[in-house]
Amino acid sequence: MAPPESKTCASCGRTITWRKAWAADWDEVRWCSGACRRRGYRDADRDLEARILAWVDRKRRFPLTDIDGEREDVRRAARRLAAAGRVRWLQNGHPVDPSTARGNVDISRP
Repeated sequence: MAPPESKTCASCGRTITWRKAWAADWDEVRWCSGACRRRGYRDADRDLEARILAWVDRKRRFPLTDIDGEREDVRRAARRLAAAGRVRWLQNGHPVDPSTARGNVDISRP
């Protein structure tokens, strides 16, 4: 039997792959790590997502570094939006996986 489909972490937006240890409670898994569980999903995260979507509405494509905020917080918000299909991550004009992308990225409409 194939393992269940991957999920997206509710805090950081990274992909969570199934593990045998989670077999009994896979439906309740929301966080990829203890750090994400402690951090959770805050009002500041919603605000960052709203700012990123406002930029996407104004510009066709822009560097993620144009968004004001802590670098990792901005990347978390952009990863969650990408997982929801609302934005797309690009490097050198090519789509990349937000869970594994390193370095500078651009954000565009899907």
